[in-house]
Amino acid sequence: GTGYSSLNYLKRLPIDTLKIDKSFVHDMSKSDEDSSIIKAIIAMARGLNLNIISEGVETEAQLEQLREWRCKNMQGFLFSRPMNHSDAADRLKNNEMMLQHSIKRRY
Repeated sequence: GTGYSSLNYLKRLPIDTLKIDKSFVHDMSKSDEDSSIIKAIIAMARGLNLNIISEGVETEAQLEQLREWRCKNMQGFLFSRPMNHSDAADRLKNNEMMLQHSIKRRY
């Protein structure tokens, strides 16, 4: 049925992104079931024209596998530990300055 199915909400709710839970990402290299679920979520999101983000990415192997499956948005300890607002703002500012410097060097 479709009465209380959470998948039914994908059609009704105003969403633009599906998030892949870290519990699937954590065990994806050891579990064919988790890998299959991740691939199914990615395929479903693409079919519904939704963005995808995987959370809990902690290893290079996870990063590479998710890239291979065409998941472009990820978050996790591999990229950064949690930080306060001020540190996050400083990091974003530094990244923007590095990007601008890199662009200037190319042209």
